Amino acid sequence: MLLMKMAEPQADRFEKLVLPHLNDAYTLARYLLRDEHDAQDVVQDAVLRGWRFFDGFREGDPRAWLLSIVRNCCYTWHKSHRRDRSMVSSDDALLVEDPHAADDSLIAESEGERVRSAVDALPPELKEVIVLRELSDLSYRQISDVIGAPMGTVMSRLSRARERLASALDAGRRRAG
Repeated sequence: MLLMKMAEPQADRFEKLVLPHLNDAYTLARYLLRDEHDAQDVVQDAVLRGWRFFDGFREGDPRAWLLSIVRNCCYTWHKSHRRDRSMVSSDDALLVEDPHAADDSLIAESEGERVRSAVDALPPELKEVIVLRELSDLSYRQISDVIGAPMGTVMSRLSRARERLASALDAGRRRAG
C-alpha cells in the first residue's frame, strides 16, 4: 500500500511535467523517421522509457529531457531497421504512371509541403536542430541538452540547415517557374 501511495505522486508529476510535450515529441520523431506510424511507435517507446527512468529526472527542462529520449529512440530505431530501409530505395518508393500528372501535382503542391520536403531532405544532424528550433521552439540551450552538443555546434548546424533550406526552396521555386 505504501508503494502505491508513493507511485501516485510520481505518476501525477510525470503527467504534469512530461505529457504536455507529446506533440513536440511526435513532431521530432516524424521528421527524423519520415513515417507517421514509426514515429508514433517510437514516441510511445520513449514515453515508456521516460516513465521507467523518471526517478532519475531531477530538475531541469522536462521537454528537453523527453525530446532527448525521443531522439535517442529514433536513432536506435534507425539502427535496428537499417536492413529494412536498404531493401527499398527512395526511387522505388514512388511509382508514377503519368509523368505529366506528377509534374502537375508537384507544381500545385502547397508551400507547407515544399518546406516539409526540404526539411526531410536535410541530413539528420541538421534536420533535428531545425525541427527542435523552428517547430518545437526550443532555445539553443535546450537543443544543446537534447542533442548533447555544445551551443556553438547547435548554432552552426542551425545556420547550415537554414542555408540549405533557403537554397532548396529557392531552387524549387526557379524550377517551378
